[in-house]
Amino acid sequence: MTQIADSSTMKYGEREIEEGKLITFPNPRIGRHYTIDITLPEFTCKCPFSGYPDFATLHLTYVPNEKVVELKAIKLYINSYRDRYISHEESINQILDDFVAACDPLEATLKGDFNPRGNVHTVVEVHHKKHN
Repeated sequence: MTQIADSSTMKYGEREIEEGKLITFPNPRIGRHYTIDITLPEFTCKCPFSGYPDFATLHLTYVPNEKVVELKAIKLYINSYRDRYISHEESINQILDDFVAACDPLEATLKGDFNPRGNVHTVVEVHHKKHN
C-alpha cells in the first residue's frame, strides 16, 4: 500500500523540492563572455496522456549576464517536475522560460534528451538569445 504524504509528514527532501525555486547570485565576472554547462541526468516527469514516467538527461548551456544560477537550487527546481504531467516539448520550453526569467542570461540553450520509450527517442532543444 502506498502512502501519500501531506505537508506534515513530508520528508525534508520532499519539502525542499516543493519549496524549490531558481536562486541566483551575482556573476563574479560581469563583462566577460564565458559559458557555463550544466548536465542534469535524472530529470523525470509524467506523460500527460498515459501517466507513465519519462526520463531524460538535460543539458543546459548558458552565457551569464549579471546573475548565475545556484546549482542546488536548479537541482531542486528540476526535481519538482517528477510528479508533473507534462509533455517533453512543454517541459523543456517551460524550464528554459523559468531559467531565463530568473537569470536573464545573454544566451541559453536547453536540450532534453529523453530515454526511448516504445521504440521512440525524443530530443527537444530550445534556445534563448538576449536582444539589446
